[in-house]
Order: sequence, then C-alpha cells, then structure tokens
Amino acid sequence: MMEKNAKIYVAGHRGMVGSAIVRCLEKQGYDNIIVRTHKELDLTRQTEVEAFFEEEKPEYVFLAAAKVGGIMGNATAKADFMYDNMILEMNVINAAWKNGCRKLEFLGSSCIYPKFAPQPMKENCLLTSSLEETNEAYALAKISGLKYCEYLNTQYGTDYISVMPTNLYGPNDNYHPEHSHVLPALIRRFHEAKEAGVTSVTCWGDGSPLREFLYVDDLADLCVFLMNNYSGNETVNAGTGKELTIKELTEMVADIVGYKGEILWDPSKPNGTPRKLLDVSKAERLGWHYKTELPDGIRLTYEDFLNNPMRAER
Repeated sequence: MMEKNAKIYVAGHRGMVGSAIVRCLEKQGYDNIIVRTHKELDLTRQTEVEAFFEEEKPEYVFLAAAKVGGIMGNATAKADFMYDNMILEMNVINAAWKNGCRKLEFLGSSCIYPKFAPQPMKENCLLTSSLEETNEAYALAKISGLKYCEYLNTQYGTDYISVMPTNLYGPNDNYHPEHSHVLPALIRRFHEAKEAGVTSVTCWGDGSPLREFLYVDDLADLCVFLMNNYSGNETVNAGTGKELTIKELTEMVADIVGYKGEILWDPSKPNGTPRKLLDVSKAERLGWHYKTELPDGIRLTYEDFLNNPMRAER
C-alpha cells in the first residue's frame, strides 16, 4: 500500500488520464504528488529524465504520458507514434528502475491486442496474432513498454505492473478536429453543427463497429486501486464489459448535445477494428468495478467541453 505521504510521480498529468489520476490521488489523501510539464521535462530526452529521477527519487510512478491520436493520426504518422512512445516509456521505466522506484504502473491501450482476438479479449491473448494495421505502430510501442516492465520484474525483482484501458473519455479530453478519438470528436462535431444550424453531419464508415467506453475517473480509481492491491507480470484490463455500435454511440452523443439534424454515413472511409471488447473479469475478481454509465459520462464530458477554453486549439 502506498503511504499517504509517499512521493508519487504522475507522468502526463496534463493529459486526460494523468489529470484524472492526480484528482483521484488527491481525493484519497495523497499529498506528495510530483508533476512536470512537457516544457519542464521532455520525457523523450534521456538525460533530462535521468537527471529528474536522480534528483527527485519518486517512490511510486504512474506512467500516463504518451503521444496519442485518433484513427487518422495513428495511420498517417506511424514513425512519430512509434518513436515518441517507445523513447518516452523506455526513458521513464529505466530511470525509475535505476533510482530504486518501489513500484511503477504503466498505462497501455486495448489496441495492443490482436485485430481478430477472441471477444471479449482476455489479458492472455496478447501477441497471439497480428495487430490492427492503422494503429500498429502505437500498439507495438505500448507492447514494448509492458514487456520491459515484465522483463525487469523477472530479471531484477521489480514490482512494475501495467493496466490496459479500453476507449476512454471524460474531462480534459482532446477535442482537436483531426487528432481526437471518436467520442470527443463526435461531441465537437455535433456541438459545432448545432451552433451553425447545419442540417446534416456525415460520419466515417458505416457505424457498425462495436466499441466499449470507460469514463476516465473510473480508470483513475482502478489505477490507484491496482497500485495498492496488485502485483504481477500480466497486464490488467480496464473497461466496463459493455459495448455498443458506433451508430448507437453517435445517436447518443447527438441527443445529449442537442443536435436535431440528420446523421449520414460515408462507407468509403475506414471502420477500424470490427469489435474491441475487453474481458474485465480479472479486475472484478481483484475487487474493482466501474461506476459511471455511458450517458451520464457523456453528459459530464460535454459539460467539460463547454467549459474548456482550449478546446479549439487542441
């Protein structure tokens, strides 16, 4: 168990996941949280990362920093996604190990699992067949990070764990028109269409893929729970165990935002993976369960969007 005054470093604290972890830690009474902005500490620079760890010596590390993007970003900037994520995570994990970090938690993504993995996807389906091509570079980088944690555990006796979230959404999300994930992208598109009085909105694909969504504060709750209650080489899935089609999600977002126009589909655009549901029985056996249902979470996320002055620039 982490002591309330333990020195905890949250990497990526300005992102959606990192900021949720900081909120969760503060809510639970942890009062010695270390953070650095990208300007203060560039995690892709090995010398900067090593100097930071040597000076601060954090006892616990939540590695939530990453270069992330939607289907377009992942497909068109594969070299960037692979390099930035690989360098960043290797620098942090290695420096944590060199400086005696007691425990580290690595945040991955469900895209690490094979494209046609048996559904719902269990943790042990990792590396059993080929990945989805559009986000293969990001997935390979994340697999490398969790494997490096596993190898340090087996070779050096560290206590480094990893958690693999499903699609996330919530406060502090990225609403950039080209670089965001599906749910925040839909919120922005329907809000702007409503404001402009546009009569129809066209979405990519045919709306048939099935997706699972987890509210980011629920993920943060699991991350702190696992740091205190789990040790092991195998990753832990984070999700709800529930899914819906992209078409159903789109209609739900339009309804919550208040967009009354027509929703059209462009089947010439890619759908992505046909289905991506996580088996969350492992987390549930450990004693954790999600709290926020999707419509409630989308309402909270839309409120955040309306109050987010940076939404147009991100």
